[in-house]
Amino acid sequence: MEVATTIPSTALAAGLSWTSGLRLYMTVFAAGLFGRTGWIDLPDTLRILESPWVMSIAGALMVIEFLADKIPGVDSVWDTVHTFIRIPAGAVLGAAALGKTDPVLLTAAGLLGGTFAAGAHATKAGSRALINTSPEPFSNWTASFSEDAIVAAGLWAAFFHPWISFALFLLLSLVALWLLPKLWRGLQWLFKRLSV
Repeated sequence: MEVATTIPSTALAAGLSWTSGLRLYMTVFAAGLFGRTGWIDLPDTLRILESPWVMSIAGALMVIEFLADKIPGVDSVWDTVHTFIRIPAGAVLGAAALGKTDPVLLTAAGLLGGTFAAGAHATKAGSRALINTSPEPFSNWTASFSEDAIVAAGLWAAFFHPWISFALFLLLSLVALWLLPKLWRGLQWLFKRLSV
């Protein structure tokens, strides 16, 4: 892999992995759409995302996810089920974004991609579980639309501006590292209240 292609490929791998932890189907659909229209040049290993079948399924699931994520309680059930989908998908997308390269790099990209997806997913699922304790739906809707915007910005940066993508990814990772222990304590408190 040449140095000129290393940065965009790495940004694409990190961006697709991280955003899949929040909105997997939006990530897959956007990558397929942008590749199919020629706005970006996907590596051969991701060209499958341009398939009309893959785009149709991802698009339908994206709409379902968009709606499910706006309903308090339903969003947490959706997140729980997708723990077993988003994280492996983030690993696959991260590895595939590097294209045909050294198997060692692909393995490392898969491991890191799964980790990035897991971090984003844990932050999202934990914060939404706590937000759902509020009886009003507005905080849930605000969080959901904010996640939509963050994924759109992350994909835009990963597709077109690799250095911005790295900066955004670093910033959001630091926020997640700061927030995850607080979310864990909040969830422990919530489970104690529910078990009484």
